[in-house]
Amino acid sequence: MADMSPELQEKIDILDAKWAQAHAGGGPARVARQHAAGKLTARERVDLLLDPGSFLELDAFVVHQCRDFGMEEQTVLGDGVITGHGTIDGRPVYVFAQDFTVFGGSLSGAYARKICKVMDLAVRNGAPVVGLNDSGGARIQEGVVSLGGYADIFLRNTLASGVVPQISAILGPCAGGAVYSPAITDFIAMVEGSSYMFVTGPDVIKTVTHEEVDKESLGGASAHSTKSGVCHFAVPDEPTCLALIRELLSFMPSNNVDDPPVRPTDDAWDRPTPELVGAVPGNPNKPYDIREIIRGVADDHHFLEVQEKYAQNIVIGFLRVEGRSVGVVANQPQHLAGCLDVNSSIKAARFVRFCDAFSIPILTLVDVPGFLPGTQQEWGGIIKHGAKLLFAFAEATVPKITLITRKAYGGAYDVMSSKHIRADVNLAYPTAEIAVMGADGAVNIIFRQELKDADDVEARRTELVDDYRQTFANPYKAAELGYIDRVIRPEHTRKEVAQALRMCRNKRDQNPPKKHGNIPL
Repeated sequence: MADMSPELQEKIDILDAKWAQAHAGGGPARVARQHAAGKLTARERVDLLLDPGSFLELDAFVVHQCRDFGMEEQTVLGDGVITGHGTIDGRPVYVFAQDFTVFGGSLSGAYARKICKVMDLAVRNGAPVVGLNDSGGARIQEGVVSLGGYADIFLRNTLASGVVPQISAILGPCAGGAVYSPAITDFIAMVEGSSYMFVTGPDVIKTVTHEEVDKESLGGASAHSTKSGVCHFAVPDEPTCLALIRELLSFMPSNNVDDPPVRPTDDAWDRPTPELVGAVPGNPNKPYDIREIIRGVADDHHFLEVQEKYAQNIVIGFLRVEGRSVGVVANQPQHLAGCLDVNSSIKAARFVRFCDAFSIPILTLVDVPGFLPGTQQEWGGIIKHGAKLLFAFAEATVPKITLITRKAYGGAYDVMSSKHIRADVNLAYPTAEIAVMGADGAVNIIFRQELKDADDVEARRTELVDDYRQTFANPYKAAELGYIDRVIRPEHTRKEVAQALRMCRNKRDQNPPKKHGNIPL
């Protein structure tokens, strides 16, 4: 290398000094406060998220343009957000990380433009966007410029939806208008004890409604992972959160025209599942854990559950079969007997639509006695919300494999990816019961008058119930009509599902041309 001239050395020194300033963030004191709060810095987070040495930062020298309230004397290179791109498992990913050590991570016009730039690049180049959120909200000194910056981001979130995966990590405060960007993204992860989301904080709530609540109870990870369903994953610390995002992305394609990645596996596609022989109890009223069947199907028994603690009467998440990603929707008999209700319908519908958007096949496990009855459900809009799940399954054009393990009653049978709404392969265990309703309820309606006239009502009811069960509490009526393609043995579950997925691997289907459907929101 030729000797560097003094003039060039001076310019290189200036460049190095600027990079040092940008890397310093809000300075040692603020970085120390961040660490004292149990939080990583924005740069530490990016380093943990991405493959080592892969991050290429953009706009590191950007500063805000505000000249009010003395802000012209307060500029920091990067302006409170780190943006750029790198790789996760060798695949390109775009990322922005809000830096709480600079102006509390508050959003300015320049800050918003940085985020918009990487989002535009992500869509243009077909790669996921990961947002690491840790911000005090809008930068008040910039007024409407800051608000406009949020709206610019919201627009890009919306236009990118279904084009590239979008994942949000909440690693500190996320309040006010800032919450709507993560809300539009596909998945949200929160850290217990150090992150929170809310539209209005405890002080405003106390002033307006006189309710007293702290930040954690109002909008912490526990509240949003169990009560609101806003959060998909609640994790104990930031390294776990960032590792989770890496795993989550491993199930997804980079964009809506690519296929999901395939991972090598030594787990035989036709591995027997003898452990599932007794998984479904003989007593139709006895609960069991549907996850046992999910793990039996999955490569290496590995299942990444989504929204584990919310609407637990339905289970959703990702697994692999022959190394290929599969989305799972399954009724959970351990909670509310697996009934569909408002929350479970919304939870499953959004997941189905995500899988369909990104060409991930859907496996549906059915054990549903119906929709949860009651005034709370009816007044809460179960008709409208249950229709969301129906709409999502009917609209989906990805391979759809359905396995009825036990009950499939009433309208819930139709909704849970039945043959009638374009499921490709419908399987059933011998324990499957496909009917309008359970035997007891059906007998009480069909034979009401006969039971009134019977000399021994209970004996006659028992006889009629047994007869109804023999006729309908099995999969064979549906199989006779072609609504069930195969009745399978539980020990063949993984093999049968794998064969069905193989058959549908090159599926081509599309919906009628239209701008978009009008899902019942």
